[in-house]
Amino acid sequence: MVIKLTGDTYENEVMKAEGTVLVDFYADWCGPCKMQGPIVDQLSEERPDVKFCKLNIDEAMPIAMQLGIMSIPTIMVVKNGEITFKEAGLMQKAQLEALL
Repeated sequence: MVIKLTGDTYENEVMKAEGTVLVDFYADWCGPCKMQGPIVDQLSEERPDVKFCKLNIDEAMPIAMQLGIMSIPTIMVVKNGEITFKEAGLMQKAQLEALL
């Protein structure tokens, strides 16, 4: 299951969460984001030990700006409140798995 974040839920769901959280920053109009989404969805079904989230940057621009998200899709991994990975560009399933 992938949790759809909002500006109001980001802090609690991601930065205050225990364990590993993968966040997919996207926009509905973004072609590569539409390709990234199903990969994240599939991985979320296979890895119940990881929390998977999506954040639409058009709906939460202040969060995207605060994090320096300049291109999408961007994948960010947070472990126990610490950002351990953040990179823009379409990532394949094996690349995402290696981050977790």
